[in-house]
Amino acid sequence: MNVIALPPLSGPGNPVAERRQGRVLVKDCIAIPGWVGDLESYRKWAHSDDYPQWGCVSFLNGDIFVDPDMETFLIHNQVKQAYNLGIGIFLLKNPTGRFVPDRTLYTNFAANVSTEPDGLYAHWETWKSGRLRLIPGKEKDYTELEGVPDMVLEIVSNGSVKKDTITLRELYAKAQIPEYWLVDVRTDVIRFDILRLNGDTYQAVVGDDGWIRSDVFDCSFQLVREIDPMGQPQFFVKVKP
Repeated sequence: MNVIALPPLSGPGNPVAERRQGRVLVKDCIAIPGWVGDLESYRKWAHSDDYPQWGCVSFLNGDIFVDPDMETFLIHNQVKQAYNLGIGIFLLKNPTGRFVPDRTLYTNFAANVSTEPDGLYAHWETWKSGRLRLIPGKEKDYTELEGVPDMVLEIVSNGSVKKDTITLRELYAKAQIPEYWLVDVRTDVIRFDILRLNGDTYQAVVGDDGWIRSDVFDCSFQLVREIDPMGQPQFFVKVKP
């Protein structure tokens, strides 16, 4: 995998960032520093000890998106786990690349975006070519990915509808990510779309009896919802050639 150092980051003294001096407080729990005003200063904040360890914060082409609420269990956490497990088992049998779960910062300079997707995947060839790169953190290991993965996953929550369905759809297309997987289980009807890049926009892949074909993985996926022994919904991601 390719590894690069962080480019110079802006902060105090940056003319763009200095347009806003005071902090922005969100529900008294997330404070956006006054010097955060562009992608580079946002990344500097994201790599600092002051960056929030809860909630969802993203830099979206000049806007800072904040959802300070805790992650919901049934309609987000458990759906995310289903994809982690389903894709993980698939990759154990077909080790074609690496799947990255949530809580890892992803940045694309061309799209002017820095966010933490619910998941992303890249073929080994993508890593080796430098199309997607590891960014070292302040200490050992890596804390950021930069470039273009082969797939990115977002699961819609009540606070992220516009971000996931409109804003990120446009920005991920601008980043030229081949597939955007968009999932919404908040209603009785499950919505799982594989959006395939066609030029500069995404088009939904037409499913076949609930199965949706992924060119990235060269197989079909299905998200199903069942009821567990406690009477609560549980989710499974199925895979077939």
